[in-house]
Amino acid sequence: MKKLFNIFDFSQKVDYKIEILSGLTVALALVPEAIAFALIPGFSPLTGLYAAFVLCLITSIFGGRPGMISGATGAVAVVFIGLIVKLKEVFPGITPNEILQYVFATVIIAGLFQIAAGILRLGKFIRLVPHPVMFGFVNGLAIIIFMAQFPNFYDKASGDLLSGQPMMIMLGLTILTMLIIWGLPKLTKAVPSSLVAILVVSCIVIFGGIETMTVADTMAAGESIKGGLPPITIPQIPLSIETLMIILPYAGIVAGVGLIESLLTLNIVDEITDTRGSGNRECIAQGSANILSGFLSGMGGCAMIGQSLINTSSGAKARLSGITAAVMLLVFIMFGSDLIERLPMAALVGLMFMVAIGTFEWASFNTFRKMPNSDVVVMVLVTLITAITHNLAVAVLLGVIISALAYSWENAKRIRARKRIGDNGAKYYEIYGPLFFGSTTLFASKFDVQNDPEDVVIDFKESRIADMSAIEAVNKITERYANVGKRVHLKHLSKDCVRLLSNAEAIIDVNVVEDPRYKLPVDSKLLLANKV
Repeated sequence: MKKLFNIFDFSQKVDYKIEILSGLTVALALVPEAIAFALIPGFSPLTGLYAAFVLCLITSIFGGRPGMISGATGAVAVVFIGLIVKLKEVFPGITPNEILQYVFATVIIAGLFQIAAGILRLGKFIRLVPHPVMFGFVNGLAIIIFMAQFPNFYDKASGDLLSGQPMMIMLGLTILTMLIIWGLPKLTKAVPSSLVAILVVSCIVIFGGIETMTVADTMAAGESIKGGLPPITIPQIPLSIETLMIILPYAGIVAGVGLIESLLTLNIVDEITDTRGSGNRECIAQGSANILSGFLSGMGGCAMIGQSLINTSSGAKARLSGITAAVMLLVFIMFGSDLIERLPMAALVGLMFMVAIGTFEWASFNTFRKMPNSDVVVMVLVTLITAITHNLAVAVLLGVIISALAYSWENAKRIRARKRIGDNGAKYYEIYGPLFFGSTTLFASKFDVQNDPEDVVIDFKESRIADMSAIEAVNKITERYANVGKRVHLKHLSKDCVRLLSNAEAIIDVNVVEDPRYKLPVDSKLLLANKV
């Protein structure tokens, strides 16, 4: 418990200037993202901004690792589209405010699920995600971040692609932003290059009187990011089984999507910073943040890889940067809305372009000739599913399933049987490779029941009986020999195999003989009675 609530790590030196400036940069980058994600399901910009503030603050303080940034995300926002459709089917004429009440309740229940996952220590299961899936996830996310910036090159009023001078201005300012972010660290790292780029381009636009798209232009008419402290909201929904059955599936999806994206982001930041965070602690922090978000008029969310990379690439290493980002975001909402709405989108687009370029695993191209074909297919497939559907959870789950199937297929082909005749006339089958559900058919084909001598020895010294299907395969082969009056002896069974065979005695016949290595007992009721 002491470790869980150890907010600041005083074992490392913290550069407070870098932490605060990096937090300010992240706060500026959070504004358009939170607004955009809130608009996906049709919510008010403040719904996304309040969620970003709460999630960023709580996870920065109590999260699984310093430097990681959370907020409103597209992956979670997409889930609410399905919830809204369902609500409109069940309750025709439901108002937008009533829909929000269900959304807040969904976020709260999702938070409870996430806390339960942390308490049950399920965060460790992120280790089951293979490296090709990680590559595909990161590359797909980089493509999403990159493609998400292109709507800013269209005229919002007409919907047409910018042309002429407006396009030249937009491109020029975007490229200038990217050049500053790329070039400034080569001269000095005293201040985050992302913040300098945003400030320089904003000053050029504001003081130069240049007409270009701003943050205000991305919002609907009459909307603003101006607001106060997040209002406390108790979801006003009917307390019934019907209500629970409507929101429960979506709460589960929000919880799952949020944890998958957060834990993968944690792993990526771990690799970049050469440190290790706590997945279980992150689960509890994400859940707590989502519960609080639901009670403070927020749409919920999870970790954001783009903003997390902005933070770490700016030099932030402690929790102070995330806390600063959250506080500054609230300051923008309460006092700086007019200034923030005047920020040129070109500066933020250039920043996100650089994030996308830095996020993409370019080294993955070099692994094509070194990785097995199945891993290459998994990596490309996860990248495409992530980029096309924007459903990160589905992409990762499919990648894990395909990787598991490919692994099982490869292992199924590794089962071998070396055959020889012993001095006593018995035929020996020396088994190599794992015996499990995928290799049982090939295992059974190795034996020549009709032509083998009366005594047959199956030696498992270089193999292992892994599951129930393997037990059944061993049982069936002994039955086949018994049916023609021949004796089978099992030799060199590991302790794990013995335990599996012993546990199966109540449901299938298992033939076990004494083995000099493991001293297995002989069951007199079974077919085999002779020692090997």
